[in-house]
Amino acid sequence: MKNQNTKYIFFTGGVISSVGKGLTAASIGRLLKERGFSVVIQKLDPYLNVDPGTMSPYQHGEVFVLDDGAETDLDLGHYERFIDIHLTRESNLTSGQVYAEVISKERKGDYLGGTIQVIPHITDEIKRRIKRIAEISGAEFVLVEVGGTVGDIESQPFLESLRQLRQEVGREHTFFVHTTWLPFIGATGELKSKPTQHSVRELRSIGISPNMIVARADQSIAKSILEKISLFCDVDIQAVIPLVTLPVLYSVPLELEKYQVAEYILNHFGLKPKKEPDLSAWKKIIKAVDKPNHQVKIALVGKYVELHDAYISVREALNHACLNNSAQLEIDWIHSSELEKTSTQSLLSKADGILVPGGFGVRGTEGMIAAAKYARENKIPYLGLCLGFQIMVIEFARYLFTDNRANSTEFDDQTPYPVIDLLPDQKDVTEKGGTMRLGLYPCKIGKKTVAYRAYRTDLVEERHRHRYELNNHYREELEAGGMVFSGKSPDGFLVEIAELKDHPFMLGSQFHPEFLSRPNRPHPLFNEFIKAVIKRVESK
Repeated sequence: MKNQNTKYIFFTGGVISSVGKGLTAASIGRLLKERGFSVVIQKLDPYLNVDPGTMSPYQHGEVFVLDDGAETDLDLGHYERFIDIHLTRESNLTSGQVYAEVISKERKGDYLGGTIQVIPHITDEIKRRIKRIAEISGAEFVLVEVGGTVGDIESQPFLESLRQLRQEVGREHTFFVHTTWLPFIGATGELKSKPTQHSVRELRSIGISPNMIVARADQSIAKSILEKISLFCDVDIQAVIPLVTLPVLYSVPLELEKYQVAEYILNHFGLKPKKEPDLSAWKKIIKAVDKPNHQVKIALVGKYVELHDAYISVREALNHACLNNSAQLEIDWIHSSELEKTSTQSLLSKADGILVPGGFGVRGTEGMIAAAKYARENKIPYLGLCLGFQIMVIEFARYLFTDNRANSTEFDDQTPYPVIDLLPDQKDVTEKGGTMRLGLYPCKIGKKTVAYRAYRTDLVEERHRHRYELNNHYREELEAGGMVFSGKSPDGFLVEIAELKDHPFMLGSQFHPEFLSRPNRPHPLFNEFIKAVIKRVESK
């Protein structure tokens, strides 16, 4: 449904990348939603990959999966968690998608033999996709974040598109927020605004002047610095917003609220709030951080722990559950390969709970299996996600069959006990990108199970990203040995959740529950896991 009064807010970044554009955009989206406006948000990523689905987590962090199966940038996780909305594939646009579409049209002759150029063909496609999300969503506010930093060659077509779009829809319908970093010079003990001035000059050189500057720093920012930015960048002093690094991510909306950011933006558009914002639930989250009743230590045993962003949704889902249970979270990041060289006792003995997240490939899987074995034998709460579910099944099969050759065909295609195997519809798949079981699928929960205790309902929908599944050939043997398959596809064919009898909490899900967790509404499985962890802490 097209909204003739759509307002566009564009977010750009200066000085360095990873400066907090995504969090700023998500927080402003939340503040607008609190004032009664409908919001949709889109990320423009300059890389030539069609999506991040085939990229190593070391390259780009976590791949965030949406309801419709789109594999997207991790910033979409921030958007969904902060604004509490469900996004679609229209919310993630890459240079790869744009060029693929334009080249496909050229090959089909859609351009009638014309010369294909960045302007107008690439920029027209970018503008079409931005307008399309506005039309499909019918949102009153369309927030668009440009990945990378102003001055990057690969970002230029996106910025040029935004400049053109401002001309087409009218300046009165657009607003530019520029987020920059203020470096601290230790020798002189001062913050420097000059890089911000240069990044704004770079932005202006392509015809864009920011309406607001969010100045990021690790130290408090003096008023004189803000005044200097206002003067040299020609931005109202009220629109130069200091944003000092905060100990809790979820403090950002409250910090922006303090500087009346939403009011300034609405005034620009000649709008008034439809309702009074209610941030009491958000304030409650921050209060829970300040006054925890418990302290819990979770061993996160993964393949990519050197880069914490590879597990950002897992980390945040743990935080949500801890906040809900008045617990302070400490994560012990353990590389699974280390457990193949060092005793589990030395690395896991201090953990109150063990979590094994998703991943691909054989590297480090024996260390994960060792972690699952330690959790089972020592009655330590265990939560397995996707690969972590498969690891739990493999470890239990090895124990039950007294044979360490039980495995997944992903790791050993000659295993005599392939308890994890390719999904039937994956056997003839050759392309890697976007071909897994992706997106939202229903799951039927069995009564009188840990999963049912967590969900309190018998039917849920969860997001998936995998090629392998529990091999039904071994289902009866595993059940007879003490494994409970508490979540299945509605037709009963696929096992989605497994748990162990006679264990305080040992549960694995083939899906990724972390993608649907929210700060004020933790995911039920994470919440139940942390409850079990706290119970263990109290019993000690």
